[in-house]
Amino acid sequence: MYALLIILYILVLIVFALIAFAVMQIRLAGLTVKDFWSFIEANQNLDKLYRIANRYENMSRQEQVVFLVEAEKMFRAFDKVPDILWEDEYNKYKDVLNKYKDIRILRWNELEQEKVSAIK
Repeated sequence: MYALLIILYILVLIVFALIAFAVMQIRLAGLTVKDFWSFIEANQNLDKLYRIANRYENMSRQEQVVFLVEAEKMFRAFDKVPDILWEDEYNKYKDVLNKYKDIRILRWNELEQEKVSAIK
């Protein structure tokens, strides 16, 4: 019985030591735990945005707005971490960024056309 409690106690200590070590490594990299966590969430969101970006021609205006908002959140999270952490995902990031730019230009052109037609 005591051996089981000792083993359990040692395992709990090891888990806490690993968590403390991970937090220390994050801080040594110049990040906060919150920024690192938002990067992890943004990395998961990148995969979703990448799939959506591949079919952006079929998006409605509302879907485009949602895509733009989510992409901006993801870009902010990626800007807070060093590039070396996400260099494997660079191609996906670049594709999402290109689609983001295309949609922004498309929406800007639509707004300009609406302004011109409103003036006439």
